[in-house]
Amino acid sequence: MKIKHVLVLGGTGFVGRAFCEHWVRRSHGGHGSVTVPTRQIQRGRTVQFLPTVNVVEADVLDDAQLARLVAGHDAVVNLVARLHGSEAEFHRLHVDLPQRLAHACRQTGVKRLVHVSALGAAADAPSRYQRSKAAGEAVLQQAGLDLTLLRPSVIFGENDNFLNLFARLQAVFPVMPLGGANAQLQPVWVDDVAEAIVRALDQPEAIGQTYECTGPRVYTLGELVQCAGQWSGHRRPLLRLPSALAGLQALLMEMLPGEPMLSRDNLASLRVPNVATGQLPGLQALGITAAPLDTVMPTVLSGQDWAARLDVLRRGAGR
Repeated sequence: MKIKHVLVLGGTGFVGRAFCEHWVRRSHGGHGSVTVPTRQIQRGRTVQFLPTVNVVEADVLDDAQLARLVAGHDAVVNLVARLHGSEAEFHRLHVDLPQRLAHACRQTGVKRLVHVSALGAAADAPSRYQRSKAAGEAVLQQAGLDLTLLRPSVIFGENDNFLNLFARLQAVFPVMPLGGANAQLQPVWVDDVAEAIVRALDQPEAIGQTYECTGPRVYTLGELVQCAGQWSGHRRPLLRLPSALAGLQALLMEMLPGEPMLSRDNLASLRVPNVATGQLPGLQALGITAAPLDTVMPTVLSGQDWAARLDVLRRGAGR
């Protein structure tokens, strides 16, 4: 069956916005539609300008609302995730929601599902985040759906919360203290992940597959931080923290109000290389040649008005 009408959970987020743009281009703006639910309708402004994208106010953690959302669609894409939180919070979004989604799909007869998980997801992984991602995968694999799993490494692109974060920090601090500097990552462009979702929906042979979504090169975290500083024009010396100090830094950041920039669980994730295993198909199996980091981000980061961003940070700190 040709997939035309897609429900996207997490569609207002970083990857969701990119997917909506790719799906609209794929459907030529008139032969398919995307429904994006959100609890705060104003968050839908990021995608509601796109033709055939319908933003609706709804709570996907409510079973009745979720079933009504799923009904009438050809497929569902699940992008809901969080990087920081307690065991209960990870379980609620990474395990409970997939369970609810599987039930809603069975209720409504919608079989096709693309679920974006994470590279490093494993039941014995060192972090709560990775273990909860593995538990969510297992729930969906046992649900009898036409499932495709995508496991991306850290995702970069315009307005990401990774390289842009390190660029902002280096615009503020004269030295960059960093835990886990030797951790290995294989960053992937957000547009390549979005296109992978589109192609997985278009290709019946993707059903039952798990794809590792990575870029062409492995970096250490320290190298990525230095790249972010160099490309933004604010490269600072790295202060490589031993594990005990890194853990203390993460604990202090967790105690600050708002979403932490770094948590102890993030550090735990860095204990294992976040790189392709080579045991599963990658982007090439979907016909995608992954874009190198250094062909995308230098232009993105050099084009930012870091002086204005720094002024915003200072004014925010003074409130």
